[in-house]
Amino acid sequence: MEIQDIPAGESWACRFRTTVFVDANGEPIDSPNLQIGQAHPGQPQIYEGIGVIQVRDQTNERVQLQDTKSLRQYTVSYADVWDCDTIEWVEETA
Repeated sequence: MEIQDIPAGESWACRFRTTVFVDANGEPIDSPNLQIGQAHPGQPQIYEGIGVIQVRDQTNERVQLQDTKSLRQYTVSYADVWDCDTIEWVEETA
């Protein structure tokens, strides 16, 4: 299903791509305390993941999602998402 055809109020996820700073293993990294002129420890690279859709902006064709692996939020264009499918929420038992 295409991202613009997803019914409102349902839980969906999709594959996505975005450019972020990654470590040597290709995992996204943050450097919240960088000082002016200090080099970032990662390298910019295209990162692909699976994200739970949180917000869709139909006007600007952007989607905010949460990466299932890193739990980071990303905002990407509709052109950078594919393979949308419904989510089946399952509660873990202790």
